[in-house]
Amino acid sequence: MLRTHTCGELSKKEAGKTVELAGWVHRRRDHGGIIFIDLRDRYGLTQITFDPDANKTAWKTADKLRSEWVVRVEGKVVARPKEMINKKMATGEIEMEISEIEILNESKTPPFEIGEEKSKEANESLRLKYRFVDLRRDKMQEIIKKKDEVIQYIRGYFHKNNFIEIQTPILANSSPEGARDYLIPSRMHPGKFYALPQAPQQFKQLLMVGGFDRYFQIAPCFRDEDPRADRHPGDFYQIDMEMSFVEQEDIWSMVEPLMIDLTEKFSNKKIIKKPFPRLTYAEAMNKYGSDKPDLRFGLEIMDITEMVKGCGFGVFANVVKDGGVVHAMKVDNGSKFSRKDIDELTEIAKSRGAKGLAYITLTPSSSPSTGEGGYELKSPIVKFLGDDLSKKIVKETGAKAGDTIFFGADAWREVCEALGAVRNECGARLGLKNKKLAAWCWIYDYPMYDYSEIEDGKIDFSHNPFSMPQGGMKTLKTKKPLDILAYQYDLACNGYEVSSGAIRNHDPKIMYKAFEIAGYKKEDVDKKFGAMIRAFEYGAPPHGGFAPGLDRLLMILFDLDSIRDVYAFPKDGQARDVMMDSPNEVSEQQLKDLGLKVKK
Repeated sequence: MLRTHTCGELSKKEAGKTVELAGWVHRRRDHGGIIFIDLRDRYGLTQITFDPDANKTAWKTADKLRSEWVVRVEGKVVARPKEMINKKMATGEIEMEISEIEILNESKTPPFEIGEEKSKEANESLRLKYRFVDLRRDKMQEIIKKKDEVIQYIRGYFHKNNFIEIQTPILANSSPEGARDYLIPSRMHPGKFYALPQAPQQFKQLLMVGGFDRYFQIAPCFRDEDPRADRHPGDFYQIDMEMSFVEQEDIWSMVEPLMIDLTEKFSNKKIIKKPFPRLTYAEAMNKYGSDKPDLRFGLEIMDITEMVKGCGFGVFANVVKDGGVVHAMKVDNGSKFSRKDIDELTEIAKSRGAKGLAYITLTPSSSPSTGEGGYELKSPIVKFLGDDLSKKIVKETGAKAGDTIFFGADAWREVCEALGAVRNECGARLGLKNKKLAAWCWIYDYPMYDYSEIEDGKIDFSHNPFSMPQGGMKTLKTKKPLDILAYQYDLACNGYEVSSGAIRNHDPKIMYKAFEIAGYKKEDVDKKFGAMIRAFEYGAPPHGGFAPGLDRLLMILFDLDSIRDVYAFPKDGQARDVMMDSPNEVSEQQLKDLGLKVKK
């Protein structure tokens, strides 16, 4: 070993001992001819000193040292005088007087400083290009260490509950999981392709058929999706689990205690409500405009469709006449929003499909006509609604002086999503998103089907295609597709979807029918999901599962601005690994081996 101790463990107990350390030069100071260096490894810092009067040779070597050089030192641990103790350092009670030093490696001047404050000045692209340097920062070291601790805890939790960890294949088949596949051409089978798994969905269900009634895995998943702050492009990990002979409630009872433990042990957040609140999909969309609502704040949305039916405001009345809805959202203290704020909120609503964003502001007024704590209604739409209806809306929403009421009028989905986006932004602008709180909630009773986002008028699966429809075959045969609910559920926290799950469809007849409604022929199902269909014909138990996104969960628990900070070696915002220069071109021979040509 090149060291007897680490840079974070020495204390007064070792005073007088001769020890060896190895690490990086973190900081250097010269005082009165004596050289002071803070030596760093992943365990901490130790101050080492070089006195020319005590050891001229070691001092001359130390005089060459620069930031991030790697050295090994030997010397005596010395207790610092009381007035020299550095309480900010774990090893602040001691220092080392160095008698021997060996330079293990020199370093170029780093592209940015390792210190937390200075490193913030470096742009992300530079930090990712030199990620091996960026990883030396205390913050990155702490994140990676805590991630390891979380994974250890998860494994222990599932093993304690009689789960078996099983690794499923990476080279798999293409599967409709809701995103684009990464395809891998086969050299041995020209013209055919593997696909990297978007999730171990089919494999874990096949494990249930195989008799492994409790499976889990820290599973690598691959989806060709556009990056965003809470979604890493390319590869990510999920806490994949599946159970046999269970119902929806059994899955929730297994997962919820784990999420409580992870929040309380590995974050500084207080859980707002235990057990977690439960909302149906319809309730969540109606009240919060989202199926992953941020429940750290209120700003609930209400349906005023009946109230404005046939009113004098044509925008509302015509929408209701055409079968649409009108929803209202009261924002406490919303009168502080400037014209610019409202214009920006309007653009957010439009980005979600709204044609605009109507509003009424209750401007505080204490004039003789309004009295103490009174208000005046200010809005372009009040004159069309009329005084009576405007006041009725104010009363129904519970608005008071200083509040603003926003309105959405359109088809149900568009109104929910537009006001949900406005609600989320209002929560941010009004400082309602308390980082010290964790608002977990279950969302369930998802629609089995929805209209396709790609092909107008086509019915498609809205969630997981392998979910069991509520009511089974009878429901599939008797209900309209858009009225069918599935045993599907999500877990959300602070406005993020943390996980999706479902009770699975384990009956071949029901599966064929479910896919038929979505436009799949029997031969299509056999071709794409032949293994599952065959397996279900050989005694498949009822089963269900869940798969929280590990990286997104850690981003929430650790209060990170970007999911990329969870990864040791992440892709950038354009899905590139700028450190390894990936993706990149390959040689003509490699393409020839695979029977491929690149079309320019």
